Amino acid sequence: MRIAFSLLPFLLLAGCGGDAGSGNGAAPAAKVAAVPAPAGTSWVETVSVTPEGGYRMGNPDAAIKLVEYGSRTCPTCGQFGRDSVPKLADTYVASGKVSYEFRDFAVHGAPDLAAGLLGRCGGTGPFFPILDQMYANQNAVLEKLQALPESFQARVQQMPPAQSLALWAEQLGYLDFVKQRGIPEAKARQCLADQKGLEALAKITEDAADKVTGTPSFFLNDSKVDAVSWTQVEAALRDAGA
Repeated sequence: MRIAFSLLPFLLLAGCGGDAGSGNGAAPAAKVAAVPAPAGTSWVETVSVTPEGGYRMGNPDAAIKLVEYGSRTCPTCGQFGRDSVPKLADTYVASGKVSYEFRDFAVHGAPDLAAGLLGRCGGTGPFFPILDQMYANQNAVLEKLQALPESFQARVQQMPPAQSLALWAEQLGYLDFVKQRGIPEAKARQCLADQKGLEALAKITEDAADKVTGTPSFFLNDSKVDAVSWTQVEAALRDAGA
């Protein structure tokens, strides 16, 4: 698969901050029993890559599987990541009842792709800590993004993908950000130039474009949840038996 990279820098594939209704209206499910993690481990620190390309935290066989399609440059996603994911992890993922999978959805094109490639660069161990810290640092990135002149966007669209993504990462501070978190610059640039990694990341967005109308979008056991806030997500988890 080859992506039309010149279309990506600010291509708005869906809105940031999706619509949320009052719930799915289904009757609450029976309560799910907790599942202890293997000795010497914790479910919160158990992270794996899924066949769909997301990163999943928790019991891979959890009865309740929560998937978020999120954008690292979406303020609503950032708020959920900062305020809600710690509660989700400590209360629900830690119990073994719920797994939480994050799938990068490039709602803002190249800036999200650059951030996503660097966020995955360190592998499974640092994936969620780096995601958390990117959200903690999101306001600074958005200020830099808004300050970029139109001439910059026009210039990067003429560049090869690897060169363009590296320049986005430099301008938005992502290269320095991951360097400060243990990823050497040479490795970070290698990740940004990885065509297979870029295609895999873009495929997540392309495959979900017909069902994800805004970010964050949540799915419980493959069914879409009308939720963008922790209150709504937690209510859905409880209705599912968590």
